Amino acid sequence: MPIIVNLDVMMAKRKMSLNELSEKVDLTLSNLSILKTGKAKAVRFSTLEAICKALDCQPADILEYREEEK
Repeated sequence: MPIIVNLDVMMAKRKMSLNELSEKVDLTLSNLSILKTGKAKAVRFSTLEAICKALDCQPADILEYREEEK
């Protein structure tokens, strides 16, 4: 998949656990885990906004596009 989710990287930089982030953004651990592992098919802008606010980062710090190799 050409969209890479770097949520785990930002969480490590901010020294924030999945439990702590879950409480701050009001999402279940399972939903955050799906997003963190890159298995999510979509993400709401409101969710992305809440994550960026909690981690004090930009959307580009969390989501990255890489062209697929042929």
